[in-house]
Amino acid sequence: MAEIHTGATITPSKVELLTSWMGHQRWYAAKGATPQLRRLRSFRFEDPAGEVGVEVMVLADDAGPSPVVYQVPVSYRGAPLAGAETALIGTFEHSVLGTRWVYDGCHDPVFADRLVAVLRGHDQVHSSTVDGALDDTVTGHAHPTWPAEPLVRSARVLSGEQSNTSIIIDASDGDGHAMPLMVKVFRTLQPGHNPDVDLQSALYEAGCHRVPSTMGHLRAHWPTAAGEPATEGEHAAYDLAFAQEFLPGVEDAWRVASRAVEEGHDFSEAARALGAATAEVHGTLAQTLGTTPVTHETGTAIVEEMRARFSAAVGEVEQLARFADLVDGVLERAAAAPWPPMQRIHGDYHLGQVLHSAARGWILLDFEGEPMRPLAERALPDQWIRDVAGMLRSLDYCGGAWELDNPGSARPWVTAAQTAFLQGYAVASGVDPLTHEALLTAFELDKAMYEVVYEARNRPDWVSIPLAAIDRLTAGHDAQKESP
Repeated sequence: MAEIHTGATITPSKVELLTSWMGHQRWYAAKGATPQLRRLRSFRFEDPAGEVGVEVMVLADDAGPSPVVYQVPVSYRGAPLAGAETALIGTFEHSVLGTRWVYDGCHDPVFADRLVAVLRGHDQVHSSTVDGALDDTVTGHAHPTWPAEPLVRSARVLSGEQSNTSIIIDASDGDGHAMPLMVKVFRTLQPGHNPDVDLQSALYEAGCHRVPSTMGHLRAHWPTAAGEPATEGEHAAYDLAFAQEFLPGVEDAWRVASRAVEEGHDFSEAARALGAATAEVHGTLAQTLGTTPVTHETGTAIVEEMRARFSAAVGEVEQLARFADLVDGVLERAAAAPWPPMQRIHGDYHLGQVLHSAARGWILLDFEGEPMRPLAERALPDQWIRDVAGMLRSLDYCGGAWELDNPGSARPWVTAAQTAFLQGYAVASGVDPLTHEALLTAFELDKAMYEVVYEARNRPDWVSIPLAAIDRLTAGHDAQKESP
């Protein structure tokens, strides 16, 4: 097995190399902080050629208010990997092997090949922990519909992601037919089943073709150590990676919609179809995974969470303070309104989470939910209205982004697209979201509050987009409060 040499020394250590590298990665959560890493365990994959060391390191980072556990695949090579300069973590001196080049494994074709083999259950995984215990299991679960044994020809990392890393794998079956895959490597690990794995698999198995085909997933079990986000000693499950069909030559809905608003093209028919696709996914999730009635306590808790988020947002963005009475009016209406049943939803729904295929129409993906929320919360039933509100906000953002750089107003385009989306949803589901207008406004407002804080932190020039939306959403609510 590559890289195993009893008694060998490494300078600098692997943890030291990763400490200087991780803080600059897009998926690192404690932005601006210096990582404080502890190695918890690692998993080694076999390179059939015996030349490249392939290891997945699991590290706890104590730089933030509470520990965060990261998954970091790395590869070790005896010479530089051509074309992978941006993926180089650094070098260390091995007392037996000499200089070793250390790469982000997601950019190494050997790691991609071995990852697919493990996902298929055809390769061994060798695990170790800090104390030497071997009470870990890492198991690949190939989906029954995975059509054939893939032959990996090349791999590349999808650009633009933040919380995870997706590897696009050019593969073929035994007859030479193209079988492109996308394997998402979850960078932040939390105990429990990732909704991206469970929901997309459930939809596909139920015959819903509004999602990519599910290929398989990689799941680990280990006893939780001190400092991990679970009860110490608990034997917890962790999803490490998820493989699915890759659809080449498609665009996400944000690009499609942005081009439409830029060129002055009506987006209504596309938005209506998107509403219908959204309703189809919601309906399949409700039928497959069930629904639960909303109790008074459940509705009250959701509204109180909105109030708490607004208070926190005011603490960061003083401009929001003037909306306090108006927001209170919106939330009082929501608390008093009838609520539809709770069910599993997408949870982080916007134009960037949808692809357009000429052959299949709108395809939904990334069911992981809001990455910053605890996994246990993301796996709970929620309101389908939250997804609808998220897409309405995304359509508004599309128009607002165009207005930032162009004279004139995109309001007619936005209004037409939003109206068509709601109509498409109503026809496909049999439930008009506007019959829950009080709830829809509250969820839109809650999303806009989040957007204000995000833009204030990251893109101050864009903060006018959600602020203008809050003006529209709260208009008239100060004088029309209703009692329960």
